Amino acid sequence: MTEDPKEKSSLMEKIISLSKRRGFVYQGSEIYGGLAGTWDYGPLGVELKNNIKNIWWKMFVQGRDDMYGLDAAILMNSRVWEASGHVSGFSDPLVECEKCKKRFREDHLEDKAKCPECGGKLGEARQFNMMFQTQIGAMEGSISYLRPETAGGIFVNFKNVVDSFHPKLPFGIGQIGKAFRNEIAPRDFIFRVRELEQMEVEYFVRPTEWESSFEMWRSQVHAFNAAVGIPSENVHELEVGDGDRAHYSKRTIDFEFDFPFGRKELYGLAYRTDFDLKAHEVGSGTELKYQDPETNEKFVPHVIEPSFGVDRTFLAVLASAYAEDEQNGEVRTYLKFKPAVAPVKAAVFPLLKNKPELVAKAREIYIALKKDIPQIMWDDNGNVGKRYRRQDEIGTPWCVTIDFDTLGENPALLDTVTVRDRDSGEQIRMPVGELSSFISSKIKEEI
Repeated sequence: MTEDPKEKSSLMEKIISLSKRRGFVYQGSEIYGGLAGTWDYGPLGVELKNNIKNIWWKMFVQGRDDMYGLDAAILMNSRVWEASGHVSGFSDPLVECEKCKKRFREDHLEDKAKCPECGGKLGEARQFNMMFQTQIGAMEGSISYLRPETAGGIFVNFKNVVDSFHPKLPFGIGQIGKAFRNEIAPRDFIFRVRELEQMEVEYFVRPTEWESSFEMWRSQVHAFNAAVGIPSENVHELEVGDGDRAHYSKRTIDFEFDFPFGRKELYGLAYRTDFDLKAHEVGSGTELKYQDPETNEKFVPHVIEPSFGVDRTFLAVLASAYAEDEQNGEVRTYLKFKPAVAPVKAAVFPLLKNKPELVAKAREIYIALKKDIPQIMWDDNGNVGKRYRRQDEIGTPWCVTIDFDTLGENPALLDTVTVRDRDSGEQIRMPVGELSSFISSKIKEEI
């Protein structure tokens, strides 16, 4: 990735423009002027997002024997967040300009005395709690919060999972879900937002065995990056020092990615010790210990937490896939998605849209293929060259063209189609009956 700041800024602008133009990401509430820190995922964006989440779920929940899935409620008893420390400590330092009255996170300012907008004097920093507060029911004073992280729902369900399934240590609980943070200054497209989605695991271990589990999950983070198409050379591990770690963590590694706007945190891996279960044991008055089925020893397990942001993964995948080259003397923009994450796996074309026999055959192939692989697109708009460019720009790995040879104009090519590869532009002839297995096998080998 280029180191030129201007080129990086240009790349980010190109990604944002493509996302809007091709239906990946729209500004939230756009027709009303938008709402800062909120974004809507369009038709292609929701497919890409779901592909990312499905790969994560298969790798970390369905593909393992030591994992259990969960979908906890967003609204929880407010005592959950009191016990976890979020009510008293989930805050950022806020400063306000005495002149223009705009507010900023103090830790994001280069000059902490001068307003970056108008140059006015900044006031004293004060702590700003980032949880969204809401009221439950009709009675005033019944306060709850939109959860600031998904981990809380996992910890309060630890006992339920143990009682239902009697798992042996080590085991984990995985969850994908929404979280909400009232960010002072959301920025960088979908990187820092007020409504986000997390993919998190809480992996429960014996206190003496945390290091081996930590290393196992460390390697799994890199395996996930490879599965979704984030290059290893653009991911960097940062060992978080004693003064910078969260209060509950004994060891934390941040996995940082070279975004177009700089190297920033993508994922986190934390050894949370037994802080959470002990805190909820005290807060709820419910015992949250684990009893060893062989020795009958009872103890509070320790926890390893690999935490993944869906939105940040989405942005890292987009930035990694964005490419430009030259074909036929023209600059071509395309997204080099791995087939497993591509929102559209293949597009089906009739060579000419005004030839009923070609259209009929193409529709027949399209309908049959879509039954096996739902993420298939029909495209008959414009000439074939324009269709190729359009599909390249949304990252479709293969374009399938039905022509007169498919209909038997050349008897030797009856019931074959032209399949074009997105990255190389090369075309091969393939029997219609092999299309589904060809595409399916390519998708599976990527995961």
